[in-house]
Amino acid sequence: MPSSARTADVPPQPWTGRFDGDGADHRRWWQAVTPYTAHPLGHRQPAASAGARPAVILGFGSDAGVRRNKGRVGAAAAPAAIRAALGPLAFHLDREVHDAGDVTVTGDALEAGQARAGLAITGLLDAGALPVVLGGGHETAFASYLGVAGSAAVREGLKVGVLNLDAHFDLRDEPVPSSGTPFLQMARAEAAAGRELKYAVVGISEPNNTKALFRTAAELGVDYLLDEDCTADAAQAFVAAFLAQVDALYLTIDLDVLPASVAPGVSAPAAYGVPLPVISAVCRQVAASGKLLHLDVAELNPDFDVDGRTARVAARLINTLLR
Repeated sequence: MPSSARTADVPPQPWTGRFDGDGADHRRWWQAVTPYTAHPLGHRQPAASAGARPAVILGFGSDAGVRRNKGRVGAAAAPAAIRAALGPLAFHLDREVHDAGDVTVTGDALEAGQARAGLAITGLLDAGALPVVLGGGHETAFASYLGVAGSAAVREGLKVGVLNLDAHFDLRDEPVPSSGTPFLQMARAEAAAGRELKYAVVGISEPNNTKALFRTAAELGVDYLLDEDCTADAAQAFVAAFLAQVDALYLTIDLDVLPASVAPGVSAPAAYGVPLPVISAVCRQVAASGKLLHLDVAELNPDFDVDGRTARVAARLINTLLR
C-alpha cells in the first residue's frame, strides 16, 4: 500500500449525490471519485505538468488547533461536509480524482496527527499526485508544510512558495502550536533547514491582526494584500508577482477570507472579507500557472454553516482549482 493509505486513520467512504445516468455526459463527482491506490498514479511527474496529475483527496479532521487558539470548534467535521458538497457537482474535470480517506486528530494529539498527515502528503506528492487536503482548522497548513518539505520537489531544489488566502497572518508566537501559528512554524523550520520561507497572503484584515503580527510579517518579508485593496486587478497583479518568484506553489485557503455572508461557517467570520469572484479568479490564475504543487482548504465549521453555504463554496473553489 502507498504511504498515504498506511497513514490514513479512516479509509475512504462511499460518495453520494444525484443520479442522472451512468454515461460520461451525466457523470457527477460522486460517480467519478475512486479510492486511492498506487496503480492509477504511475510514476512521479514534475510539478510543471500539474495539469496532468491525478488529484487525491485527503481529509484532516482536527479541532485541536482551533481549540488551542480559543476559537469555535467544529472543523473536525469539515472533510465529510466538503465531500458531501462536492459529490453532487457535475464532473467536468480532465483528470482522475481519488480519495485517500482521513487523518484524524484525537483529543489534543495535534502534533502526532500533523506528522501522520505530513507523511501521507509526501507519499502522494512523490507518487505524482496533486494532494487536495480538506481541513480541519488552519493547523492543517503545518501538516501540509511537513508533507511538501519532505517531498522530492523540495529535495530536488524546487523553490516552493506558500500562498495563503486568509484574513489572518497566522504568525502567532505562542508556546504551544495552534491554528494561529502554522506560518511562523514554517518560517522557523525553513530557517533550520537553511532555506527561507516564501510566504504571501491575500485578504489580510488589518483590524484582525495586531501590530505585533504586522511586525513579524515585515521581519519575515511576507508579502500581503489587505482585504480592502483586493480588487480583481490588484489581486491578479499580486499573485502574478508572487508566482514569478517561485518554481512551485502550495496554495492554502482559509475560508474566513470570504465575507461572512458567503462563508458563515467558519471559526472567525469576516466582517469585510474578499469577494468570492476575486478569490475564484485567484484560484483560476493559480491553476492556469502550471505551478500548483499542493493545496488545502481549511476552517470550515459545519456547526455554524447556513444551509451548507460555506461547504458549497469550498467545493466550488476546489472544483475550479482542479479544472
